[in-house]
Amino acid sequence: MGVQGSTAGRNYAEALLTLARKAGDAEGWGGLVRQIGDAIDSDIKLRRFLESPRITAAEKMGVLEKALGDRVPHVMLRWLQAVARNRRLMMLPVIASEYDTLLDESANRVHARLTFASAPAEGDADSIAARLSAVLGKTVVPHVSIDPAVMGGVVIRVGDTIMDGSVRRRMQVMRRRMSGLAGR
Repeated sequence: MGVQGSTAGRNYAEALLTLARKAGDAEGWGGLVRQIGDAIDSDIKLRRFLESPRITAAEKMGVLEKALGDRVPHVMLRWLQAVARNRRLMMLPVIASEYDTLLDESANRVHARLTFASAPAEGDADSIAARLSAVLGKTVVPHVSIDPAVMGGVVIRVGDTIMDGSVRRRMQVMRRRMSGLAGR
């Protein structure tokens, strides 16, 4: 998706966030739009239906109302129908992502990917997140993944920043130092 698409996605997300805040449920609405975006990403039949130029925007809006009318707030349904009228339903996964970003920015929150060689001990991820929160001055939400190639320690990724405290990395550094000594 180009710059225009991501800008449009951000604009729709900002509009939805404004409506969600007026309703007093920004987090809840974020979960709903994320579920809809995930459904579009994962359900090929739904995606084909929404992409089809043969199906009018009015028909798509009617299906949205039948499918979601009793599951989402009325104002959110009207917003979704406006998205359909503007032929932007396929952007809902991008809009959901932009919405999450806006929520994180307003809550002074960042997400950290913590990669361990094996399942961490109880509380390790939360302890690392607490230390990162103190250093970064933001609330850190940890997301744990397992990769045996790490060998031990942890690799932390926050945005574009990677902090590699893995055994694998320490061994690579040691190898480089030892090969540098051998060349003397």
